[in-house]
Amino acid sequence: MKHGKSLLIGVVADYKMIGLHPYHCIGDKYIRGITDAMNAVPILMPAIGDMALLENYLSTVDGILLSGSPSNIEPHHYQGEPAEDPEHDPARDATTLPLVTLAIEANIPLLGICRGFQEINVALGGTLLQKVQETDGMMDHREDKQQPVELQYGPAHPVTLEYGGLLQKIVGSDTLEVNSIHQQGIETLADGLVVEARAPDGLVEAFRLSDPERFVLAVQFHPEWKVMENPAYRGIFAAFKAACESRT
Repeated sequence: MKHGKSLLIGVVADYKMIGLHPYHCIGDKYIRGITDAMNAVPILMPAIGDMALLENYLSTVDGILLSGSPSNIEPHHYQGEPAEDPEHDPARDATTLPLVTLAIEANIPLLGICRGFQEINVALGGTLLQKVQETDGMMDHREDKQQPVELQYGPAHPVTLEYGGLLQKIVGSDTLEVNSIHQQGIETLADGLVVEARAPDGLVEAFRLSDPERFVLAVQFHPEWKVMENPAYRGIFAAFKAACESRT
């Protein structure tokens, strides 16, 4: 830590219209993951794709959390076919995609969740499936939106953790029950990334950067959900915090 006080964790906001006006917004559960599970200070990073602004933030924060979002990455960023219906957030794309490479170059720890998981993969050259449920051999990874939110974010399926991987060490087990709130997923994993977990259908559910000197961990599921009630989820945030603390 550069400031000798609490860790400062940057969180990139979504850019969205609320009524007639645009807002930069961050979901409460991601803020709580930082404040409750890390005892750290969340710093909102607006979705303004300005390199000078990003560099100022990078000189200030100890780590960056790339959160989930209702929106999806615009498919032209990974040579995908134009999407028919998903919600997009081009302002966030313009911020997070360059931010990933800048943060890795600066050796700033990164934790990616859901959309953030996909952003890291795309930023480093990977591609996405836009509708996993329409891909042969794949499960339907979407939540049932007719159910209460507690059930939507409840355990949905197990993931198998790669032997000897970072996530296996964090969790202390070979498998983990996770929630599943997505319809997009990884098609091709970017060079330099290593699989940490897979769903029963083989879909990548977690990865890390192959460089052991840099902490980049990303998960397709949502460990921020009721994080203090789930030891495995809490462990993910604890590992992220330790990486932020050890950065010089």
